[in-house]
Amino acid sequence: MSDTAPAKNRKIAPHAPPASNFIRQAIDADLAQGRFAARAWGGKPGPAAAHAGAPADPAKIRTRFPPEPNGYLHIGHAKSICLNFGLARDYGGACHLRFDDTNPEKEEQEYVDSIIGAVQWLGFDWGANLYYASDYFDFMYRAAQCLIETGHAYVDSLPAAEMRALRGTLTEPGRNSPYRERSVEENLQLLRGMRDGAYAEGAHVLRAKIDMASPNINLRDPAIYRIRKAAHHRSGDKWCIYPMYTYAHPIEDALENITHSLCTLEFEDQRPFYDWLLERLAAAGLLQRPPPQQIEFARLNLTYVVLSKRKLIQLVEENHVTGWDDPRLPTLVGARRRGYTPEGFRIFAERIGVSKSDSWIEYAILEDCMRENLNEFAERRIAVLDPVRLVVDNYPADQEEACHAPNHPQQPELGKRALPFSKELWIEREDFVEIPPKGYFRLFPGNSVRLRYGFVVKCTGCDKDAQGKVIAVHCEYDADTKSGSPGADKVKVKGNIHWVSARHAYAAEVRLYDRLFKTAHPGKSSPPPQGEGRDRGGVDEERGWLDDLSPDSMKIITAQLEPALKNARPEERFQFERHGYFIADRVDSRPGAPVFNRAVTLRDSWVKQKE
Repeated sequence: MSDTAPAKNRKIAPHAPPASNFIRQAIDADLAQGRFAARAWGGKPGPAAAHAGAPADPAKIRTRFPPEPNGYLHIGHAKSICLNFGLARDYGGACHLRFDDTNPEKEEQEYVDSIIGAVQWLGFDWGANLYYASDYFDFMYRAAQCLIETGHAYVDSLPAAEMRALRGTLTEPGRNSPYRERSVEENLQLLRGMRDGAYAEGAHVLRAKIDMASPNINLRDPAIYRIRKAAHHRSGDKWCIYPMYTYAHPIEDALENITHSLCTLEFEDQRPFYDWLLERLAAAGLLQRPPPQQIEFARLNLTYVVLSKRKLIQLVEENHVTGWDDPRLPTLVGARRRGYTPEGFRIFAERIGVSKSDSWIEYAILEDCMRENLNEFAERRIAVLDPVRLVVDNYPADQEEACHAPNHPQQPELGKRALPFSKELWIEREDFVEIPPKGYFRLFPGNSVRLRYGFVVKCTGCDKDAQGKVIAVHCEYDADTKSGSPGADKVKVKGNIHWVSARHAYAAEVRLYDRLFKTAHPGKSSPPPQGEGRDRGGVDEERGWLDDLSPDSMKIITAQLEPALKNARPEERFQFERHGYFIADRVDSRPGAPVFNRAVTLRDSWVKQKE
């Protein structure tokens, strides 16, 4: 099964009725009160609706997923994507995909394309609602002029260090800039000069004029425009000034008639500025009321990974991984290449839900969600990952026959496939020992087992090389015990092992992926404070977080696979019986020569290690 088809053409399994949460309760209350009725249903258009980018389609609610195109999306973004698009789906609304491209020095079209592909891969469609912050640069500039004209903004010419010094601390109020009382005319003239490239970077910034003594440090005259003489990937060299994210974001929400702006908890302290700005622009007639409602929820904190953009960049640039799509990275392109499924991510998002308080989610929950989904559709195949030769001494050397195995034991409608049987087979090395421990029911001299879907065989011995390593196991088969034949059950055995015919097997590269880090909280001896993953810093590591990289996160082997796997298409997924779920690599597979990546084992191998 491939995920290369467009999202709109790919069947998405019905989702269970969603559990209620504080966000749904807020939306229910707003709908009951008709808070956004005029805006959401295309009522009388206000100034925002007249804007060229304003959506025209009716929707009960309107959410948005607003990534910055300065990197690749990761698993944490999947939670936000599923939340925003899921709410729009459940309430008969619309969800916008909007790129907050306000920082030209870090943004590239490559990231835009990767984000679009990731959201589509997760199974969501924004229809005509694709927007960019850069679409609104002209409006944002006019809004900045309006703030100056109404006494709510000024151009500050302090050096950055002095500006920080006057900002105060969490316990001490800030102090006004000496440039705070510039005239409207002077401020407008300076702003035009900033726009036209007349000043060097850092010479001036435009600040909102709010309250330097506010206990909320985010209201102490925050910067809303800065000089950046950098070409933008969409607008080119048109602008020499760019809006700050905290200024641009609420304007974008309002212009697009967003009803519920869902943010992670680090934006909670920014909500007063969000509301302040939209109220001032509405009072000036530039935006309509009511403003979008910002609601904060806890971001995803996941064990055994790092979601900090800074750390992900370091992993890639220092070659600790092979690139942004390395299957060990928590990026969505990496997860896709590893074999994780969009449906598994949607199950995961529903299972962990949303809350107002930070908590740590065990990585095993994500793996279980993937197993749950993969088990439903992944056809079964046989692969021997650590092969040793099994010689059936009493089977004719020039003979072969077909054994038959179901493609999916719970879906008989998928039929069966033929497995060629011959004199020499490949079996797992761990399926033979000379001296068996207690409770070992597989091959050892004198013991009988069933070759899965084949015959009962009795072990007669083994061959070793000069170093004493077993290089071949010998057995004899009972011709009357073939699976599916009348005599199949005449011999009772306790062991059942899998195999492939050595003559027909396909030798393939198989990559056994595991968790990138060997500890639940990389760089920490105990769980860090909630929200450590935020790019705002967090607490210092007690040891280098890179020291916790697992040396066993990837093992490349040559495995022996049943011949049907030779024709696997890129991104086709299978369960390798006994081993786990695997996908044909979308990058390195070639026609007739697929390379396989392990997505997840059949059970939580980390629990097994603890046991």
